[in-house]
Amino acid sequence: MQAWQPAGGYRAGVDAVLLAASVPGLPGETALELGAGAGVASLCLAARVPEMAVTAVERDAGYAGLARRNGAAHGDKLEVVEADLAALPEVVKARRFTHVLFNPPYFDRTRGPASPDAAREMAMGEETPMEIWVDVAARRLAPGGWLTVIHRAERMPELLAALVNRGGFGGAAVLPLVARAGRTASRVIVQARKGGRAEARLLAPMVLHEGPLHERDGEDYTAEVRAILRQGAPLTRFL
Repeated sequence: MQAWQPAGGYRAGVDAVLLAASVPGLPGETALELGAGAGVASLCLAARVPEMAVTAVERDAGYAGLARRNGAAHGDKLEVVEADLAALPEVVKARRFTHVLFNPPYFDRTRGPASPDAAREMAMGEETPMEIWVDVAARRLAPGGWLTVIHRAERMPELLAALVNRGGFGGAAVLPLVARAGRTASRVIVQARKGGRAEARLLAPMVLHEGPLHERDGEDYTAEVRAILRQGAPLTRFL
């Protein structure tokens, strides 16, 4: 599968694919991605579960246009809505979804400088607080629906607090992502259920690359990651 992305600025990568692979989607269910960018995660999810209706919300006109183009190039798999997630239109607010997913801006700009690239800053520099992302997701989810998020590991306490305090989520499962065995996790995938009552779980880390160091040119993803990236396999660690 191929996707159009901007020549400069922020472009989706492995994180978007891993996020989509983590959603436990089934035929006939619905999914909403908040802050979808060019729609890469939504497109990956729609390709893996063709019978799922996927809606992608993106506030930037340029990225929303790319998401539409990507959806059209793959059989009109995506419904793209150009809107700010904090001010969703009625066409989205009137509906409930089985799944909500998002890959929010990673960096709290009260703790660091902005990027000089405007498009990259919009994608990577947080403007909308985490509590709003979680609150919007909770309102759009059907009872028992699933929220799946990928974020930087240092933002995990803030995300987990928002799930409990603003979203009414339970049974959160946290999957640490480590570049290589023995290293500290740089990112986490968190999945929780609206109204869930299961206990929280910290899963064994998922290692992305083989070997302790990158010693040669070329790809060195682990077999599990290669299956997700190249064959569209689901990420089953949460099951």
